[in-house]
Amino acid sequence: MSVRDVYSNIYSTFHSVRESLIPVLKNSKFKETGCLTPEEFVAAGEFLVYKCPTWSWESGLTEKNRDYLPKDKQFLVTRNVPCLRRAKQMELTDDDDETRQVNGEGDDEKDEDGWMYTHSSRVTKTMDEIAQTIMDDEEEEEKLKKNMETLNLDKDKQIPLDEIPDLNDIPDMEDEVVEEDDPAIAQEQQNDSNLGDNDKILQVRTYDVFITYDKYYQTPRMWLFGYDEQRRPLPSSRVFEDVNQDYVKKTVTIDTHPHLNMNLASIHPCKHAEVMQKIIERMGDGVSAGLAEKGQETGIRVDQYLIIFLKFMSSVVPTIDYDHTISA
Repeated sequence: MSVRDVYSNIYSTFHSVRESLIPVLKNSKFKETGCLTPEEFVAAGEFLVYKCPTWSWESGLTEKNRDYLPKDKQFLVTRNVPCLRRAKQMELTDDDDETRQVNGEGDDEKDEDGWMYTHSSRVTKTMDEIAQTIMDDEEEEEKLKKNMETLNLDKDKQIPLDEIPDLNDIPDMEDEVVEEDDPAIAQEQQNDSNLGDNDKILQVRTYDVFITYDKYYQTPRMWLFGYDEQRRPLPSSRVFEDVNQDYVKKTVTIDTHPHLNMNLASIHPCKHAEVMQKIIERMGDGVSAGLAEKGQETGIRVDQYLIIFLKFMSSVVPTIDYDHTISA
């Protein structure tokens, strides 16, 4: 057993004891602190499953069931999520400069507790900027939906049928382009002829992604189990290749899954509530969640929590393509 495994076991035991001493959150503090009750976690999970059917509920091991959650809804999982490239390939900006970590005050010193939003311009963003980016994305999608609903096609402006060109009159590109023999292509075709059909399929790493409820931090927690291109389990050292390097062994560590007898890479939830609170505060002043007009209901709903959660988790694992959710 390695030193890391010993530390993981000790920490998992400590976390279990600490969690058992914390009472279950009963009253909603979603708006005030960004935390969830178990009931709100289940509601958010139901909404995620509804919006993105690749996610599903699982019960886990019976002896590890939490009595404050339904037996058949202990945690969420989505399987075989593709990971096309390594996180290190995402660490360069368009100018090939390495991204910098900045703290909440905006200076250039490194902040181990900071967050990045790597899906925008690959440069570091503070929690306020992450919140604003997510809000802008959500509101832009809602506006596009409303524009599509009010779209009116004017039949008078349609092109007459006799003005539509005949496809037979359009010259074939293949007739006009003269291809030269490329020795590299010829060699590649020769090599491919010696391979089976399965070798022509793009093989990539895949991940099973889990979301559990952390009773101590009162937030969701993400877990990762990876497979290599041949569907063999990835060791932790190779899983870290798909994690933003600023978070490896800091925010992302190897811990014991609370519902399974497995040690998995986990994104520590100590900052989750803080990030969500920032997003809630910013969206409380602007119209979102459907861009309501009649009652002008503002902000995000508690059942949308995991939709937003997955978006800012992508800053930690930018190349694991689990976020197939839509604006909700």
